Amino acid sequence: MQNLDIQGIHFDIDENLKKYITKKMSRLNKYIPSKVRSSAHAEVYLTETKTHGGKQCECEVVVHLPKESIRIKESTINMFAAVDIVEEKLKLALKKYKDLHQGGRKERHLLGRVRFQF
Repeated sequence: MQNLDIQGIHFDIDENLKKYITKKMSRLNKYIPSKVRSSAHAEVYLTETKTHGGKQCECEVVVHLPKESIRIKESTINMFAAVDIVEEKLKLALKKYKDLHQGGRKERHLLGRVRFQF
């Protein structure tokens, strides 16, 4: 995604993590409809909290699209793992968004190929 904001809440983001998140989020461009790509905007919030069992890393991604916003949140013990899980969940949500807002082109194409024989 071209418009990507990465923010650490009570957490310092190093350069490796920033590159990793940018790489993961840029892979999701193909799941966004081409007409919407220029106006899509993503915000990534990273939080690390200390609990009794150790640390808890939380990654939240909010993707703003023209007709809706998609929010995905995940927490694990490793920040890179949280980013991976969020990417997979976001990929599924963006596929669903693309299917809903595609405009019916796929269905027309499939119905045009079907030939009825009696």
